[in-house]
Amino acid sequence: MQTLFNKQTEKSDEVLRAIAHMPTKSLDVLVDREFAMGLSDADLMRVAVFLAEKSYDEGGCPIGAVIIDNATRKILGKGHNTLVQENHPYNHGETSAIRDAGRIDFSKTTLFTSLSPCDVCATLIYMRGFSQVVVGDVTNASGNEKLLESKGIQVRVLEDSVGINLYARFRSEKPDQDLEDWQGVSALKNRDGK
Repeated sequence: MQTLFNKQTEKSDEVLRAIAHMPTKSLDVLVDREFAMGLSDADLMRVAVFLAEKSYDEGGCPIGAVIIDNATRKILGKGHNTLVQENHPYNHGETSAIRDAGRIDFSKTTLFTSLSPCDVCATLIYMRGFSQVVVGDVTNASGNEKLLESKGIQVRVLEDSVGINLYARFRSEKPDQDLEDWQGVSALKNRDGK
């Protein structure tokens, strides 16, 4: 069977955006092994950023995540923040990608996240035993990288300027939504003295 993306396919933004938007289960049919092995960390971070962009376009918080198998670089899970879209208080990019990957051995995987993980996501990352996390934006938010490292997880920062600019724009356009995503509805009430 011929795959859509193979070793001759250019890893353009259009191709990476298509991968971000395809259901993960479809990737086995569409992406061959050599293409997956050729995906750089920057390519995978860009897929996470395109997932963040998808959330932003849906009216949500622009955070996306991708989980890969360390040996094959095959994408095992993807997700984006759906706090607003699904009215769900902790469907963040990381939690959505973990749910998409399902019940697997996360110690043999790397999670690429477009933004520094919040407390809930960081806790889930170390509870599931990820070996590595790659963070695409510590400019707009940071703090749990040291926590993850203290739990034995290798953390690398690979900032993506498109993701950084997208989150900065979101934060300036929707500061209440940003605060709610990080701290809950009670933070809005406390801030407003209600």
